[in-house]
Amino acid sequence: YAFHIMYTDIEAKREVERLLDMHFEVVMEEEIPTESSKLENPPLLWRYFLKSDSDEVVLRTVMLVNEGIKGAYVFSSGKNMGIFKGTGYPEDVAAFYRLDEYRGYMWLAHSRFPTNSPGWWGGAHPFGILDWAVVHNGEISSYGANRRFLEMYGYKCTLRTDTEVIAYELDLLVRKHGLPIDVACNVLSPPFWRDIDLMDGASLYSAIRRVYGPLKLSGPFAIIISRHGEMVGLRDRLGLRPLVAALHKDVFYLSSEEGAIRWIQPDLEMVWRPKGGEPVLGRVSEAVKLKVRR
Repeated sequence: YAFHIMYTDIEAKREVERLLDMHFEVVMEEEIPTESSKLENPPLLWRYFLKSDSDEVVLRTVMLVNEGIKGAYVFSSGKNMGIFKGTGYPEDVAAFYRLDEYRGYMWLAHSRFPTNSPGWWGGAHPFGILDWAVVHNGEISSYGANRRFLEMYGYKCTLRTDTEVIAYELDLLVRKHGLPIDVACNVLSPPFWRDIDLMDGASLYSAIRRVYGPLKLSGPFAIIISRHGEMVGLRDRLGLRPLVAALHKDVFYLSSEEGAIRWIQPDLEMVWRPKGGEPVLGRVSEAVKLKVRR
């Protein structure tokens, strides 16, 4: 596991490192490589490479740090993935973290203009837990109900923004409760009751809504979810926020705007706009060939 941690207090760093030594084998630690940039007042950014055989221990440790250690915040905790974020112009954040030196088969990015929550380094997108990373456009008006349900399972929402609950919901539904990702998406953005009555498998969808009703995301939103080998796009069931999917050869794109995709790849073979409440999933197979389900 790779922990990326923001520090605003040196004593917090000592306290976190004592906690990590108690629960993990620390294989390596270092300051995250950065360049001087135009970003104002960056925190101390440190990363730790840890050995553990338990996702749950990792989750609990992240929650302990983020809730209980003032001046420290774990913003990335997965395997073979890393989250980098900050406040400032996107090109300045990228230059600060030297992102051109990293390589990956999947990238997730977002430029956020906070309106209902404070703009701070920890509140920037993406939000993640373990191998989940989420970016979100819109507003989650059900944040209070979502948070209370999650807290029954040990998740602590401390980052002062509504997006945080989405990553935790996915971890609960897929990793802990074993739901397939498309079923988990039907928890987040479920069909209307009147539509469930007309569906094949109506009893399944009815049961999902009754069991996981407090995890339904209310409000206008479009989200992009990523984890190992797959990326998912999902809109609110009314389709109030835009989402565009596209293909070019074996590359799958998701964005809130088609123009953003065409800036990267102007020659697209297929472009479509997923319906509200219907997830679109891109998955890399073992043969490293893209499969898209919609």
